[in-house]
Amino acid sequence: MAKNKLKTKQAVAKRLIYSANGKLKRKHAYRSHLAHNKTHKQKRHLRKDTFLNLTFTKKLGKTINK
Repeated sequence: MAKNKLKTKQAVAKRLIYSANGKLKRKHAYRSHLAHNKTHKQKRHLRKDTFLNLTFTKKLGKTINK
């Protein structure tokens, strides 16, 4: 008897993407509003993507089904 397939969690799939090395890439938070209170340096660093750590990659990788 075949196993049931897991459905992809769309909320997670929209926010994360796999890099070429198999790591999960995400955007930074705290960028959407109240920007005038933040320094140029803060806003510049928040523009760049970052990677999830190994623990979350294992946990959330199952919900994306890749």
